[in-house]
Amino acid sequence: MSDSQNALQKALYAVLAGDAALTGLVGEEGIFDRRMTGKPMPYLVIADIVTNDFGPDAEEHVVGIEAWSDGDGRKEVQTIVAHVKRLLHDAALDLSGAVLVNLQHRSVRIRREPKTKAFVAEMSFRAVTE
Repeated sequence: MSDSQNALQKALYAVLAGDAALTGLVGEEGIFDRRMTGKPMPYLVIADIVTNDFGPDAEEHVVGIEAWSDGDGRKEVQTIVAHVKRLLHDAALDLSGAVLVNLQHRSVRIRREPKTKAFVAEMSFRAVTE
């Protein structure tokens, strides 16, 4: 993992875990870096970060964040997604050892997981670091 990718993940986690309204939605221990089977839903997962060179001193990161909910219908997961988008879109994150140029929300896809019947929202964000 590149240093900027690691710094970005830590900063994302800090913003998400540090927001009282979001932890009110997913719980104090409801943000992970991998899917946690057996944990009560709802929760968030910083699922993946794909990093590409973006010039001589820059990198582009596509960040996948998942919101999981076993609530009736999509309302719970939609509420979580809206809050995460407000927190992260255009956020000015402080990265250790790198500079965040921008962070933009790209897309969200909400689907029902066939095995668990839970709803999962797959959010995509694009970050550029130098």
